[in-house]
Amino acid sequence: DAGCDVWSVGVTTHVLLCAELPFDLPEEATEEALVAAARNVDLSFRRPQWKGEAMQPAREFVRACMTVARQERPSALQLLEHPWFGGRATTPAEEDVRVDETGEVVTPAVPVSLGSLALDGRRPTRLDLANWIVSRDNPLTARVFANRMWRQFFGTGLSKTLDDLGSQGEWPTHPELLDWLAAEFMEPTLDGSSHPWDVRHLIRTIVLSHTYRQAAGTRPAERDPDNRLLAHQNRIRVDAEIVRDIALSVSGLLVEKFGGPSIKPVQPERYLAALNFPQRDYSADRGENLYRRGLYVHWQRTFLHPSLSTFDAPSREECTVNRVNSNTPLQALVLLNDPIFVEAARVFAARALTEGGTTPRAQIEWAFTQATGRRPNADEAAILLDLHQKSRADFVTDPARARQLATVGEAPADRNLPPLSLAAMMTVTRSILNLHETITRN
Repeated sequence: DAGCDVWSVGVTTHVLLCAELPFDLPEEATEEALVAAARNVDLSFRRPQWKGEAMQPAREFVRACMTVARQERPSALQLLEHPWFGGRATTPAEEDVRVDETGEVVTPAVPVSLGSLALDGRRPTRLDLANWIVSRDNPLTARVFANRMWRQFFGTGLSKTLDDLGSQGEWPTHPELLDWLAAEFMEPTLDGSSHPWDVRHLIRTIVLSHTYRQAAGTRPAERDPDNRLLAHQNRIRVDAEIVRDIALSVSGLLVEKFGGPSIKPVQPERYLAALNFPQRDYSADRGENLYRRGLYVHWQRTFLHPSLSTFDAPSREECTVNRVNSNTPLQALVLLNDPIFVEAARVFAARALTEGGTTPRAQIEWAFTQATGRRPNADEAAILLDLHQKSRADFVTDPARARQLATVGEAPADRNLPPLSLAAMMTVTRSILNLHETITRN
């Protein structure tokens, strides 16, 4: 008996969707290949009655499935309609999913508490769901997006719960503001040139607000230590990808090429040794690809680049809406010793020598201002100037090390700059790029 059973549906669907057959086979050859594949999917699944005359029902079934496949991708329900599986006709009610044989029929719909779909009695589709998600009568989508955008600019959302906004999450500190941002996002009123669901308009609205343009507070208020009432701007350690971008941008190395394939920065040897099936070969890029944005850094499954991992980039094993923000000694070591940061410090030092002025103090003040956006105070300038003098004295006794440091990386070196001066200033710029303030949005 070759009647309807779960095994038959599974094997036949597997054969039709997974058999690797040339597209130019004639119909008879394709039919024979599918029948042969059905008999040899797996020895443990081979049906003993599929021999001789007993193969005829299988041939008829495959022929019918081929007819269906020419029209659309076959589904299990379409397969079951064939007489070889019992030939039962299906109705819309029978196609619905049942919790059990005695339970209520479950049909596609949206939660009753969130409204309904106007379908005129027809069965809803995924397009109906997409239209409902962005419907004016469903403000949840706009609220969630506005809350996440707020987090990008203030470090914390109006509701801390980014991934479960609603009754299960934290109540917003400013619910009226969140409602207004959601409404402005869906139907802009402040700018006549904006269109509904205009992300750029939402960002412009936030960053031009008085709240965003406040100075960052230096000390947490006693009554509001987390600054949830937004009395001042927050200080935020930037995300992992942007840490790299800051160093490249300040040094002048950043290549702002948009799109394209992933880039492969220098990383430790045999970092991917655990991925042995098959064994991975990793060759660092050359030229401008070394200096593109961190967004494009190559990602091998759950093995992200070590510098990204150190600065709390997720491994992508699961969806992460809100990243953890840590502060560890290992981050300082990355900023000091990762090859791309060392090279950025070298090019940054060359810029300080050529663009910063004629004296070491002026050059140091220029470099500090470029990295942090403010001039150093007297104590900071004195510490960095002392570091410069000690480094220069150290390199005088070891000129070979100064020459080696002055040529690190692939970016061409300025041959007009003395290696001794460049190496001494490079020690200062490495320290400036290592500052917490450099990788913090103030």
